[in-house]
Amino acid sequence: MGEQSQPFAGELFLALASEGRLVIDAARADDAIAGLERTLNELTSRLQLLRMWERTPEPTVDGLPDDIVLDVVDAVFAEQLAPGQLERAVLELPKYIQALHLARRPTS
Repeated sequence: MGEQSQPFAGELFLALASEGRLVIDAARADDAIAGLERTLNELTSRLQLLRMWERTPEPTVDGLPDDIVLDVVDAVFAEQLAPGQLERAVLELPKYIQALHLARRPTS
């Protein structure tokens, strides 16, 4: 299977914001930043669960607390469907957040 297409554009958004070509009013930027930060926190948690799972000599959900079993299953399944994409998202989302901070303009 060939290289997957690049679904992230963090560097592009950073460049556009740095050049002043990406401008967003403060209220919309704040909403987007908050949403991306929530998403980043969720993905970081899933990535930590996945790494824990991968380090387990004989992984099984039998001994896990009920409140994390579904999260572990979701993280492992997502990694099987799109290997490396969770980690890439965790690395790329901060670029979007930074770009939105740079692009944020006060509402008139």
